[in-house]
Amino acid sequence: MEGNQTWITDITLLGFQVGPALAILLCGLFSVFYTLTLLGNGVIFGIICLDSKLHTPMYFFLSHLAIIDMSYASNNVPKMLANLMNQKRTISFVPCIMQTFLYLAFAVTECLILVVMSYDRYVAICHPLQYTVIMSWRVCTILAVMSWSCGFALSLVHAILLLRLPFCGPRDVNHLFCEILSILKLACADTWVNQVVIFATCVFVLVGPLSLILVSYMHILGAILKIQTKEGRIKAFSTCSSHLCVVGLFFGIAMVVYMVPDSNQREEQEKMLSLFHSVFNPMLNPLIYSLRNAQLKGALHRALQRKRSMRTVYGLCL
Repeated sequence: MEGNQTWITDITLLGFQVGPALAILLCGLFSVFYTLTLLGNGVIFGIICLDSKLHTPMYFFLSHLAIIDMSYASNNVPKMLANLMNQKRTISFVPCIMQTFLYLAFAVTECLILVVMSYDRYVAICHPLQYTVIMSWRVCTILAVMSWSCGFALSLVHAILLLRLPFCGPRDVNHLFCEILSILKLACADTWVNQVVIFATCVFVLVGPLSLILVSYMHILGAILKIQTKEGRIKAFSTCSSHLCVVGLFFGIAMVVYMVPDSNQREEQEKMLSLFHSVFNPMLNPLIYSLRNAQLKGALHRALQRKRSMRTVYGLCL
């Protein structure tokens, strides 16, 4: 490095470059979305924990998905909201790297959890008689722990490779939060190793898992078509349609952001896609699962009935 280069200590997240009035409007709107994300996923997680009828592998993994969505949004959205209300949109270098680490960890973990959920549906529909044996609680726990461990391990690799680089400016990042591809543009050294590892990770957590999901759903579709009754086909398909919607949204956006060649014209598009990924996707997931899942709606109805009964009993006691 040349002698006149200095390491940066903070980074400016350009985010939305809009006027004060529109910034306040966006802040209020995204605050509502963030609240709905926490509320929706929190309700799903709470119902699954409290209702014994939902203590099955499918809802066990869905509870993990709810935790990931809440964590994923909480890692990105609060800083984005603060930047909308503050003209000084800076973040220290270490918290920025930590945000990047957690962003990648939760994203990779969600990819793997979605693959595990598709495997669960494959076993339930294609091998129903062996389902309880194959998807035992021991197996479910191992799959969940492996998903979280792989997510954080891969993220740690990226963080270490990121920290080995010298960052000497510029300080401006044209993004809503500290996203790895945007941070790499600040490095004043060759980043080809990082780019290769990112591409390899994309193949491992996007292309590979998506291929497995598609293959499993081809088998599931074949098994559904063999079901004799119309009611049976509808019930089997309804358990899978919600998962397919979530998979399509998550993998589709991630592959566009990380696997399509980069260009200056795509920066604003990537910013919008990342916004959808961080704000709208976690908010839509509980909505998709609750609308398409009769068991989950039934559990919510039972929970509300119990609450009304408790209020009635409490009122009588008074």
